[in-house]
Amino acid sequence: MKAIGSVKEDLSIEKRVSITPDNVKKFTNLGFSINIEKKYGEHLGIDDNVYKKNGANINYSKEEVFKKSDIILKVNCVSVDEVNLIKNKSILIAQFDPNANQDVINKLIKNEVKIFSLNLLPRITRAQSMDVLSSQANLAGYKAVIESFSKFEKAIPMMMTAAGTVPAAKVLVVGAGVAGLQAIATAKRMGAIVFATDVRMAAKEQVESLGGKFLTVEGSQNLETKEGYAKETSEDFKKKQEELLNETLKKIDIVICTALIPGKKAPLIIKENMIKNMKAGSLIYDLAAAQGGNAAFTEVDKIIDKNGVKIIGEK
Repeated sequence: MKAIGSVKEDLSIEKRVSITPDNVKKFTNLGFSINIEKKYGEHLGIDDNVYKKNGANINYSKEEVFKKSDIILKVNCVSVDEVNLIKNKSILIAQFDPNANQDVINKLIKNEVKIFSLNLLPRITRAQSMDVLSSQANLAGYKAVIESFSKFEKAIPMMMTAAGTVPAAKVLVVGAGVAGLQAIATAKRMGAIVFATDVRMAAKEQVESLGGKFLTVEGSQNLETKEGYAKETSEDFKKKQEELLNETLKKIDIVICTALIPGKKAPLIIKENMIKNMKAGSLIYDLAAAQGGNAAFTEVDKIIDKNGVKIIGEK
């Protein structure tokens, strides 16, 4: 019987787990045995006994899990210390960044560990149920709106009171991919006036169908790969985009940045001079922080204040 194993992630940066109690039932029904580390889901309120009841074996250390398992499941790449604990010729399924994790990947290859990186799966119909980028980006777009609105010091929807009317907050979503579209839909439902920009002209119809106003750069072309990702833009396009954004940002209360190019540093879209022109009290929520950020001054897991404008870097 083949064994599937999973150990706790680094909880300072990752709260998700690879195996839920329901997954245990599915895997055991397929003939696998399941090994998990002690207190595996405790931070999510899932007791070890729930896993055990569904058929999982509880192990007291990650070393024990790796030793007993033929297939390892992780949310993120294993650490350098964990590489030597994984059995030779076993299978490792996780998310890998070929640039950031090159040393780890080379060691795994040397140990004849077969690597499957879920974030590199092609965007095809057969692979939709394994599309970790789209599923998690959808949640990230929702979370970005909730968290940025909670840190904004004013009301979001238009409020008509006896003392007068409070105008609705204006939100700009940069990048109308999966995360951006969810952010637009969520912000609109909460009463904000929503604008969006994207280099892919196909996004215009999607943005407008959600009630957002699409900002179009004059002379735009559809900068989209056949896989549905954004291409890098020309210098002329970048200059026109900067001029449009610079004027737009003067009226915006909340900016949500979601623009990413797979395998590359995130494009810097909200420049330093643009932030200087923004109203005090406005904020930028940067979902691209881990890949360098779409906004100047973005730092991972920090809130930076520049002349009253908050820049929040999501980790």
